[in-house]
Amino acid sequence: MELIFKSIIMGIVEGITEFLPISSTGHLIIVGDLLKFTGEKAKIFEIIIQLGAILAVVCLYFDRFWGLIKPKENTGFYGIRGIFLLILTTIPASILGFFLEGYIKSRLFFPKSVAMALLVGGIMIFIVEGTKKKFKYRSLDEITPSLALGIGLSQCLALWPGFSRSASTIMGGMILGADRRLSAEYSFIAAVPIMFGATALEVMKNYSLFTLHDIFILGIGFIVSFISAYFAVKGFIHLLSKITLRPFGIYRVILAIIVILYMK
Repeated sequence: MELIFKSIIMGIVEGITEFLPISSTGHLIIVGDLLKFTGEKAKIFEIIIQLGAILAVVCLYFDRFWGLIKPKENTGFYGIRGIFLLILTTIPASILGFFLEGYIKSRLFFPKSVAMALLVGGIMIFIVEGTKKKFKYRSLDEITPSLALGIGLSQCLALWPGFSRSASTIMGGMILGADRRLSAEYSFIAAVPIMFGATALEVMKNYSLFTLHDIFILGIGFIVSFISAYFAVKGFIHLLSKITLRPFGIYRVILAIIVILYMK
């Protein structure tokens, strides 16, 4: 029962935080440390339950993903052009992550490192929101190759656990002229290929470590992650029409200070 409880908590944390600019990886490391849910299996569990959050985005933006496979046209964010844009966004972090994977896992997956990433990302949110911007792009169909690549380069910041892939891509999009809502929506959609690839790789590398009981626990985390991510994404998009990212920046800074002061 204890493992089921931990799986549910971790699934909720993953689903709620994956697409908000507050870092799911950072929260999973912090909460996992508090729950004593650590070790190699726990790290793999955290990666695999991301698949639930990924599928939530696929369901919410099904028409957009279907438009990539069965396009009405090859302009805008459809068909080959849309797939090309996603590839441009995915390439930089994929290449850098491939070369830095060992260093990241051995040196940066700790609460204090996560806290520093939360703090730096929180400060950057205030800087980005504090600058006057003219938004040139307001629809997925207006995304250009240079914008897609620029967002992909900004996504590299998310390799630092705690920085947040969502925060880095949303801020990158805003800096490059995409409005807040578009930056968030493209961030969600662009997350699918890179997160799916990372999850599939972990499953292939480590499937032999898991027993049938472990798979049952993973299934619970997966389902809870899917449900919580579904509602978190819908709520976040609704909020962005009314607020800036500043409340998330405040939350990040407060959480970072708490972790620095009270966690080892």
